[in-house]
Amino acid sequence: MSHVAANKTETEAAPNSSLKQSAAPQPANSHDAKLLNGTLARTNGLTHAASVATSSSGYGSASGGSGSGSVGATSSASSSSAAAVASTALPLPPSSNGLQMPYERFRADDTSYVPIGQFYAGRSVFITGGTGFMGKVLVEKLLRSCPDIRNIYLLIRPKRGQEVSARLTELLNAPLFESLRQEKPKELSKVIPISGDITSEELGISEKDQNLLCRNVSVVFHSAATVKFDEKLKLSVTINMLGTKRLVELCHRMLSLDALIHVSTAYCNCDRTDVSEVIYAPPYNPDDIISLINWLPEDILDQLTPRLIGKRPNTYTFTKALAEHMLLKEAGNLPVAIVRPSIVTASLNEPFAGWVDNFNGPTGLVSALAKGMFRTMMCEKNYVADMVPVDIVINLMIAAAWRTATRKSNNLLIYNCCTGQRNPIIWSEFVKHAMTSVRKHPLEGCLWYPTGDLRMNRPMNTLNCIAKHFLPAYILDGVARIMGKKPFVVNVQNKIAKAVECLEYFATRQWRFKDDNVHALLHTLSPKDREIFVFDVRHINWDKYVERYVLGFREFLFKQRPESLPASRKRMLRLYYLHQLTKLVAVLLTWRFLMSRSKRLNDLWSSFLENALKMARLIPFL
Repeated sequence: MSHVAANKTETEAAPNSSLKQSAAPQPANSHDAKLLNGTLARTNGLTHAASVATSSSGYGSASGGSGSGSVGATSSASSSSAAAVASTALPLPPSSNGLQMPYERFRADDTSYVPIGQFYAGRSVFITGGTGFMGKVLVEKLLRSCPDIRNIYLLIRPKRGQEVSARLTELLNAPLFESLRQEKPKELSKVIPISGDITSEELGISEKDQNLLCRNVSVVFHSAATVKFDEKLKLSVTINMLGTKRLVELCHRMLSLDALIHVSTAYCNCDRTDVSEVIYAPPYNPDDIISLINWLPEDILDQLTPRLIGKRPNTYTFTKALAEHMLLKEAGNLPVAIVRPSIVTASLNEPFAGWVDNFNGPTGLVSALAKGMFRTMMCEKNYVADMVPVDIVINLMIAAAWRTATRKSNNLLIYNCCTGQRNPIIWSEFVKHAMTSVRKHPLEGCLWYPTGDLRMNRPMNTLNCIAKHFLPAYILDGVARIMGKKPFVVNVQNKIAKAVECLEYFATRQWRFKDDNVHALLHTLSPKDREIFVFDVRHINWDKYVERYVLGFREFLFKQRPESLPASRKRMLRLYYLHQLTKLVAVLLTWRFLMSRSKRLNDLWSSFLENALKMARLIPFL
């Protein structure tokens, strides 16, 4: 088994005995920028015999402007023991076109091509995070599009006194699996729960279940993570880093592992504007951060967190970046690939358009907009809103596992799953589409007519928040108390404000996520596989997508049936007239106030009315 020895000039990582930050960023020179390529000496049960031990080399990639660069890595192995791999800095060859490995386009006469569905036939898959938003879509897609798959093992944590079998039953009874329950009910029996906990030693999996996984699993999808932006550092490190490390340790014991797909985030490198499909050197040694959370009291750790995360906005992006580098070091000869989605939103098409099961990210804010409770936020309206439908991400993950297993490489490939390069939509267009859709398909019980503005003037935004969010909230809660009802609007506004604060960093900045590997992978698929496993973001029609998005959270989050739309539209029309009347009254009251405070303004107004009356008298004679 081989391990990666990080290039000293690349990582400048701190030694285990002390915690030291990496050197300051170098000047904007393509050969000075610091990054790591995932070049590893790899073997696996599919194609390599135990006697294979030859040296190999690969190239990293990076492209872009200031702050980006490229460094390759060569891997070497002993002919007898496959010793540690030392990486050396090499310039990116001109012929690589930004890719980390050569991609062959699909040829109809290629008899060696194995369709994705056929690749998964007879295989067993292990999924962490299978009960989460992305995990559910992954399970459904594998069962529906890879009908000959053997088993899908899901890591499920018992909670609230509910056994894992009961949680699995609840999961499979969700609307997401409705078509499978009706058309292929036997497929659901392939899903097998594995009791465990990502925060526990050995993932909390029993020895019996570990042996079961090690004997049978050949593909692993690791999507378990805490996605809370304001999570405490200790828990974020435990889940996002230690959980990954423990999974890799289990994968090393698997007898026939052909692919491990790690789900990261495109924003793990949000401290730079140009992000290529490479692993960048982290600010700290991941092992030092893990040691830190183990011996430092949590209150002191909380005080240190802002200094540790540096330019990153939260612990989520910080720990995800460290997890990637840790995976690079710990993976050894495992066949690994990393998928980095941007902002994951409702499904585009599969299993049906608009499916979503949480209020995270833009969903919560658009929902608040639809309720008439959200009207202003800090956002650069001309910046790209890099969001990607969940089924696009899942299809890419499935294809990446297929590619990793069937085309052996010394490179740890990374796929930036984003829309900003191939099919961008800016924030103002997204808000316009959302506004049109929530007025066309209104929610039941809207509090006010949906309107809103994106601003980059913080004082003006704060004033609007007070006037349009919190002042009406306190008035409505006051009325509720008088009527003997429970007040709730102020509490909702506080939650909205917290969500807006978390998203503001991403709405006021812009990144360029290079997706060359994703684009190249697309062209290695046969036309049929491209139809079944769609991840070409150029096919997204944003106008139609946002409309289905709104209909989706209306049905799946607010549990409102389409039959209620006519009544909701009538209510929306009444709210529109009330909104216009309120604006008119506000203008008249403001004008009246100004008139009463200024004699000069009063004289000007009287003069204007007098002249207007004179003109009106002349109209019959014109």
